[in-house]
Amino acid sequence: MKKLYFIAIYPPQEIIEDVKTFKKDFVENYGNSKALKNDAHITLFPTFSREHDLQSDIFKAFYDIDTDLPPFEIELNGFGSFPNPKNPVIYVQPENNMELTELCNRVKQKFNFISYSFHPHITVGYRDLTFENYEKAWEKYQTKRYKTKFIVDKILLLRHDGKWVPIAEKKLLDPKK
Repeated sequence: MKKLYFIAIYPPQEIIEDVKTFKKDFVENYGNSKALKNDAHITLFPTFSREHDLQSDIFKAFYDIDTDLPPFEIELNGFGSFPNPKNPVIYVQPENNMELTELCNRVKQKFNFISYSFHPHITVGYRDLTFENYEKAWEKYQTKRYKTKFIVDKILLLRHDGKWVPIAEKKLLDPKK
């Protein structure tokens, strides 16, 4: 049986709760019922499917990611959007961050079977957000202020078991290496 997986950074619970407040606004005011489906995160490697029997290979590749980097700070500053008419997205915008880009590149070295461009963000509104409601929401969110920061000290491997569940974590500057 196939399972879905992805690799991400999760912010601290306070930021997850802040983003949940924005997502509730999307549910209540912009008809975006799917907004609350996932907790706030920054995707390092997008969703992929594999046979559950091959999970040990996924774990091996995950633990082989070179995380010999010091923990680093990510600053979140305001909102951004992907104005795709078929699938618009509004998100919390991280500042440009070389350490985050380097970490993503190291993930790509071990998980290189999907070609994708890395545009770090924390999704707020997406999936069933109509373009009309996206435009209404973007009018409000493009000037909305939200600024915070957090330390990245680990990455997570998640599997979809009815909902996304962390199944492995790897700390930065892992002393086991």
